[in-house]
Amino acid sequence: MLGSNSYNPPWYFRNGLLQTVLASSPLRAWGYNPMREAARERIIETPEGIRLQGYLSSHITNEAAGLVILLHGWEGSANSTYITCTARTLFRHGYDIFRLNFRDHGDSHHLNPGIFYAVLLEEVRQAVGHISHLAQKMPVFMVGFSLGGNFALRIARALSDAPIDNLRHVVAVSPVLDPAKATERIDRQPLIRRYFLKKWLRSLRIKQQLFPDQYDFSELFDLPTIQAVTDRMLDKYSDYQSSADYFKDYSILNDAIADLPVPTTILTASDDPVIPVEDFFGLKLDHRSRLVIHDHGGHNGFINGFLLKSWYEDQLVKMFDEIVNRLEGQEA
Repeated sequence: MLGSNSYNPPWYFRNGLLQTVLASSPLRAWGYNPMREAARERIIETPEGIRLQGYLSSHITNEAAGLVILLHGWEGSANSTYITCTARTLFRHGYDIFRLNFRDHGDSHHLNPGIFYAVLLEEVRQAVGHISHLAQKMPVFMVGFSLGGNFALRIARALSDAPIDNLRHVVAVSPVLDPAKATERIDRQPLIRRYFLKKWLRSLRIKQQLFPDQYDFSELFDLPTIQAVTDRMLDKYSDYQSSADYFKDYSILNDAIADLPVPTTILTASDDPVIPVEDFFGLKLDHRSRLVIHDHGGHNGFINGFLLKSWYEDQLVKMFDEIVNRLEGQEA
């Protein structure tokens, strides 16, 4: 569905940076949100003892059409605007919602002494498997945004070895493919750099306060760029010899996702100021995967007009409804 109806915003919403800023604007989340009212915190513990926080919003009185797992971007959270707005639309159309926080995102810093790295795929994959099990026989869908889109695509790849039988479709919105390029582009743009740097350093301060015997991030707080903080963090608190090695471990370029065992849709925009659209041109995909590139939309944006609703929200409903109806037809 995401590619069948052309996304063509009004001319005054065609700036990629504006779209990117609006994606996370709290103005979009204004108003009653029944998904939030229904939300209950869940702590998922992996076999290795890692604990991840999430929020399950269930339809108590009526059987849900399916369960949608939402994965936020770097330094976002289960309460990021693009997450809660997407969740509100899907919930209103009959879907249960699970909003998962990565380690050290949201208010989950206290749950694990170890710090978050984007290479920590296995704990997120195990959490997604556990959440899918909660849905029992309902169809499950996973939607990831930015770094969450990167996680979603890597989880989809891992299904070859660790299948999740009721996971029916994966969607990655503005996914990070090459973290090195994304970091460089963030650092080149003062507004975006300040936004992410402020959020990351705040997160590190919280972690340091909670685990003062393990972490002293004071030398990081005056560093001017994401790249500089990354380099210092890896040097002091990881086994990586360089940021290039670290970024390579979670990049998904060229044929990295060529044979995904689950139907997958990738949505991006040519004017995304964070993710270079050229990265998508080299992707090798099979018949189960679809790449949709629009001229406009920014990063996670795709805002339609003054109501500040993202175009992909209703498109996701249509796509998931079509899959659910097809599955019900097969069972009839």
